Amino acid sequence: MSEIIELARRAREASYALAEASRATKDAALHAMAAALRANTDAIVAANAVDVAAAREAGTPESTVDRLALTPARVDGMAAGLEQLAGLTDPVGEVVRGYTLPNGLELRQVRVPFGVVGIIYEARPNVTADAAGICLKSGNAVLLRGSSSAASSNEAIIAVLRDAAESAGLPADVVQGVPTDRAAVKELMQARGLVDVLIPRGGAGLIKTVVGESSVPVIETGVGNCHVYVDADADLDLALDILLNAKTQRPSVCNAAESLLVHASVADEFLPRALSALAEAGVTVHGDPAVVAAGKDVVAATEDDYAAEYNSLDLSAAVVDSLEAAVQHIRRYSSGHTEAIITRSQSAARRFTQAVDSAAVVVNASTRFTDGGEFGFGAEIGISTQKLHARGPMGLPEMTSTKYIVTGEGQLRT
Repeated sequence: MSEIIELARRAREASYALAEASRATKDAALHAMAAALRANTDAIVAANAVDVAAAREAGTPESTVDRLALTPARVDGMAAGLEQLAGLTDPVGEVVRGYTLPNGLELRQVRVPFGVVGIIYEARPNVTADAAGICLKSGNAVLLRGSSSAASSNEAIIAVLRDAAESAGLPADVVQGVPTDRAAVKELMQARGLVDVLIPRGGAGLIKTVVGESSVPVIETGVGNCHVYVDADADLDLALDILLNAKTQRPSVCNAAESLLVHASVADEFLPRALSALAEAGVTVHGDPAVVAAGKDVVAATEDDYAAEYNSLDLSAAVVDSLEAAVQHIRRYSSGHTEAIITRSQSAARRFTQAVDSAAVVVNASTRFTDGGEFGFGAEIGISTQKLHARGPMGLPEMTSTKYIVTGEGQLRT
């Protein structure tokens, strides 16, 4: 038996105990995990320092190093996320719908765990704790395959979480790490029957590989080429504030804005202000001819720029003649994550939200709000850009399936 199959088999066994665990037991485990993270902060940060040093030595971009790095404050944030999960309603057993059929049968559709969830993710070791916690709360055993760049960090975090789960009366194997070599990942993607669902969380290359090569069902999380569209009837002061927040507040994450569209009727007034403010914030703008003409430091955009998820202080920009042109641009280049419109027109907002087919469509607010925590879901597994089962930030309910419970008194079908 290979190592991966053995890990998956142990996860399957652990999932049976976890599926029957009470909310009190799961919440106690989450609190124990949070306390253990805080108690082991120094060891976790020390392990992370090994990964950060190796990343810098390898010439890794600082935006990626930022996603990799852990500080005591970030470890405390991981612990706080687990405590927040403990305070959320347990989705397992929730009745989605229920009624009595004409023949007297009582029908209930209830939420149940998937069973075993495999998560393949890149760089960010805080995902290790988030994913373990949200899977545990939703009744799922989890197989965590982080990137090799965070191997020391993830190993330290997983060891702490396993010990804490066991101290609360759950099998340690509800949380397991998966080796980072390619052969192990390929085997994980083929472990159909032992692993119920895989969730890739990372760049476009990772997601494409998992979706294309996995025989295990996949919930696809997507990259974020998020757009901000400044409409003809926009409050331009508000638009500038939102644009700067969406682009610069944390540019390395998937809900940061990557593309700016400006209606031609306000471009002459808005673009000089926006380009000046973006330049002051260190943003390089890749623009179409109209945007290039409006600012001396603008780089001419290529086709690839409009489709890019930069994860850096870069932004594509274009002037459009109408709301419809903005929608067409978004349909062509968007990754289906989050798009925002800035407008005072209710009809424009209504048309935009109807026409744009993304997981989240925002009116007069930053794209940075597309997040499980900001939506009140607690920690999230990722943001799904597909349309089956889950879409948008995936919290606890999205980590469950359902089953039907049918209760009768001897009814027979005729």
